[in-house]
Amino acid sequence: MKRGGLLHRSSRRSSSLTKADLAAQKAENLIHRDFTADAPNRKWLTDITQIQCQDGKLYIAAVLDCYNGEIVGLAMDDNMKKELCIRAFRSACQAQGAYGMTLHSDRGNQFTSSSFQKVLAQYGAVQSMSGTGHCYDNARMESFFATLKKEKLYRIRTEQMPMAQVKSIVFRYIMTYYNRRRIYTANPGGLPPAMYRQAARGLAA
Repeated sequence: MKRGGLLHRSSRRSSSLTKADLAAQKAENLIHRDFTADAPNRKWLTDITQIQCQDGKLYIAAVLDCYNGEIVGLAMDDNMKKELCIRAFRSACQAQGAYGMTLHSDRGNQFTSSSFQKVLAQYGAVQSMSGTGHCYDNARMESFFATLKKEKLYRIRTEQMPMAQVKSIVFRYIMTYYNRRRIYTANPGGLPPAMYRQAARGLAA
């Protein structure tokens, strides 16, 4: 079959939502799939996902703190331009009063853009990036999006709902339920992410 040119060549493409910017200078992978942190705001992950709504696709950018699994930054829009990722990161920094973290992402052009990197510099962030085609390099972030869809979005008919309504559902699920109520087995005692952060602060005080 090989000699006869009959071997099948798969046309399947990568399932990554962001597109790698091959021309831009790339940051190293600094976390090497170690998704743990011994203190808040030291190691963050970020990525984008999408969900179909009645009036188009809603793009969701989130920032996760490896320390406790909390979603510390969130932004949503009808496009996945670099400004979406900038808003998610900036909101996390402002909400947490954070500076000097390592931020890990894939090599999408949103994250390699000069605008995004300028904002990282403003907050003293060190950029880390997954290897091209290495989907497991940001597995914990991908796991969060899978949980969001499995537990909430795939259980409702988002394609029949206006985007504004889906935005509200996503915000409430993440900020009220996921961060503050949902059992998080990776945290001691299964404490929800925000509750574990508060408990840790109390012990340190």
